[in-house]
Amino acid sequence: MEPIEKTETLKVERDNGVVKITLNRPTLLNSFNREMALAFQDILDECEQDAEVRCILITGEGKAFCAGQDLAEAIDLEGPDLTTIVSEHYNPIIIRIRSIEKPIISAVNGVAAGAGANIALACDICVASERASFIQAFSKIGLIPDSGGTYFLPRIIGFQRATALMMLGDKVGAEEAKSMGMIYDYFSSEEFEEKSMGLAKKLASMPTKGLGLTKRALNQSLPNTLGEQLALEGELQTTAGQTEDYQEGVNSFLEKRKPIFKGK
Repeated sequence: MEPIEKTETLKVERDNGVVKITLNRPTLLNSFNREMALAFQDILDECEQDAEVRCILITGEGKAFCAGQDLAEAIDLEGPDLTTIVSEHYNPIIIRIRSIEKPIISAVNGVAAGAGANIALACDICVASERASFIQAFSKIGLIPDSGGTYFLPRIIGFQRATALMMLGDKVGAEEAKSMGMIYDYFSSEEFEEKSMGLAKKLASMPTKGLGLTKRALNQSLPNTLGEQLALEGELQTTAGQTEDYQEGVNSFLEKRKPIFKGK
C-alpha cells in the first residue's frame, strides 16, 4: 500500500481507492487521546472530500483494535474532562462515520473495548479476526456506554442482549459476535488482513454513489415511519438513476460484460 501519512498516533495508506487508517498507539492498546481523536477526525474529513477515496478501512496496530479512552488522560487534571472527551472527541467521530457517504469498514484485529468497540460497531460493515473480542467496559469503571453505543448496539443485537452486555461488561469473542449479528464476519488470524482488505477493495470497485445513497437511506430508516421511508427510497432511487455508474451497470448488463464503475 502507498503510505499517505504517519503520525505519532495514526498510519494512513492508500491502495486502489481504499484508504486504510491504522490506530497506532500499540503500547497503550491503541487507546484514544486527544491528539489521536482530532487527527482521526481530520483524516475522515479528507477521505470524504477526496473523490478518489471510495472505501475506508479502519484497523489497529499490534494486538488490539482499540481499548477506548486513554484513562490516564481522562483523569489528568490538566487534560480534557469527560464532557470535552465525549463532545469533542467521540461524538464528532461517530457523526463522521455515519455521514460520510462512502463505505466504511472496521477490521477488528484484537480487543475492542469501550469507545473502541462502539466506533467499530458504528461502521457500515464490521469484520474481525478470530482473536478479536468486544467488551462494553464502561460499567466496570462506573460510566455509561458512549460513542453511540446505546444507539447502535440495541438496534444491532436487540434491546435485552445489549442491556446485559452493557451492564455486565461481558467479553464477546468473534464467533459469538457473528452468531448474535453484532458483526458481519470473522476470519482466521492468517487470513484476516487479506480478507478484510479484499472486502474493502471490492467495495471500492462498486458504484460508490449508489452505496452512499444506500447508507443515507439506512441512516434515515432508524427514525422514519414506513411511509416516510418509502418516499425517501423513491427520491434516492431517482438520484441513483442519474449517476454514471447506473448507466454503466445497465449497459454492462445488456452487453453481457463486467461493469467498470467509476464512483460517479
